[in-house]
Amino acid sequence: MAQWGPVARWGRRALSALGPWGPGSITGRRRSISLSVGASGIFGSRGNSEKKFSLQDVAELIRTRACQRVVVMVGAGISTPSGIPDFRLLHDKGLLLRLYTQNIDGLERVSGIPVSKLVEAHGTFASATCTVCRRSFPEEDFWADVMMDRVPCCPVCVGIMKPDIVFFGEPLPERFLLHVLDFPMADLLLILGTSLKVEPFASLSEAVGGSVPRLFINRDLVGSFAWRPRSRDVVQLGDVVHSVQRLVELLGWTEELQDLIQRETGKLDGRDK
Repeated sequence: MAQWGPVARWGRRALSALGPWGPGSITGRRRSISLSVGASGIFGSRGNSEKKFSLQDVAELIRTRACQRVVVMVGAGISTPSGIPDFRLLHDKGLLLRLYTQNIDGLERVSGIPVSKLVEAHGTFASATCTVCRRSFPEEDFWADVMMDRVPCCPVCVGIMKPDIVFFGEPLPERFLLHVLDFPMADLLLILGTSLKVEPFASLSEAVGGSVPRLFINRDLVGSFAWRPRSRDVVQLGDVVHSVQRLVELLGWTEELQDLIQRETGKLDGRDK
């Protein structure tokens, strides 16, 4: 992982230098996005199947390609060793519809998941935007300043470069609107390492049809998985790494995963430096 001390200081200093602003001045054309009550119409009814689903059942659906439009939601509890390469395998096998992440470190990109398959709900440190001229810059143009504990300035107009992450009170990226299409299409939802407390991301867990299986892997039982479970829910509590490894074993992907991890380790190590 990158050294987040300088990054945090960059964020604080950038905020201080900019002073108070409205969301429009920072996010340009991005619109404020939330899941309204009216959106509940696309959520579908609750599943009433009598069959109790298991992790083995979920693995079988994936392995046999009975589910080919898999949507994944990940939070801060997911990390490089606990599943990102697994999502790359889902993509490589043509099963990943979209991956929605709360993380801003960009490791999903580094692991090889195409940006077209990602919705970085809270933004990303992979790019920054000048708060004056609105030009966008890749991380190689500003990361050295960040690691030297300097607030990056735009090379064009000398304005402050703000990381493309969502600060509190700012609207989410427009790509988040893809949930309106993705979740009704999903035939399997995987949720890993999230407290399901931050909205509107948390409500996405309810946005698939009632007959769609949901696999929830987390340390604690939270959200509707605790107070309104569905009959096709599968819950794996405890260590996220262990649960993901168990799923990989049931899929018969262990060898493929190890090969992928070996190929991608260099990229991820380079990100840490």
